[in-house]
Amino acid sequence: MTDDKSLFSRIDQLVAEEHELRTKHAAGQIADEDERTRLRALEVELDQCWDLLRQRRA
Repeated sequence: MTDDKSLFSRIDQLVAEEHELRTKHAAGQIADEDERTRLRALEVELDQCWDLLRQRRA
């Protein structure tokens, strides 16, 4: 991830995956624990992306 554009692209991908995960969970297509595990990983990666953006803009 070398520039802001690629960071925003990755953030968009992660948010889309989060929405898809929640939709699948609501439809009963994914187990609670699987959803929670992946959501935690997504949150960590999203936080890292946002932190990197903030550092670049500081």
